[in-house]
Amino acid sequence: MMKTEIHIANANHLAHAEAVCEMIEVAAKKRGTGIAKREPEYIRKKMREGKAVIALAGETVAGFCYVETWESKKYVVNSGLIVNPDFQGQGLASKIKRKAFELSRKKYPGVKLFGITTSLAVMRINSKLGYKPVTFSELTKDEAFWKGCESCPNYDILMRNNRNNCLCTGMLYDPSVREVKNGARKKRIELYYRWVKLKQIKFLKKLKVKK
Repeated sequence: MMKTEIHIANANHLAHAEAVCEMIEVAAKKRGTGIAKREPEYIRKKMREGKAVIALAGETVAGFCYVETWESKKYVVNSGLIVNPDFQGQGLASKIKRKAFELSRKKYPGVKLFGITTSLAVMRINSKLGYKPVTFSELTKDEAFWKGCESCPNYDILMRNNRNNCLCTGMLYDPSVREVKNGARKKRIELYYRWVKLKQIKFLKKLKVKK
């Protein structure tokens, strides 16, 4: 298999925007949960600004992630993390996420990073980077961010709960909080996964009852 290289995206990568959008759309349909749909021009804008990470195997897009800011750069999100199915199982998602995380901290030092996800794999990656689970009330209040959830099949759950809870789990990295040692972090991660699974089961039961 051809060697995969990870880059901070720039104007030289604009031709890959269409492929990135297709990958995001296919992944969203497969997962059945929301990855906010983006148009190619939006992805090209992120590339021109140096606010994206792209993994390439020759001219094939192997993975991608971009950086967004909310509430006048009070919060940062690494969005659209995606890996080409042909390159999955190689730890590429973790490498791309770490690169995007480092890029975010370099561009916006001292700013909080957050994300919402239903993916246990993404939660594991985030936890290793120092993110912790939080309530939605600790995340951005920016209406534009939450509007991005409208394309998710679970959007009605979010709104029924007054945007306080959903199948997604909120995770936050606060650079002002001292990092937890590896042993304690590993224990916390395992407990967290169990909590997430119970939470999702609880929500799904509620949905079945309402149907």
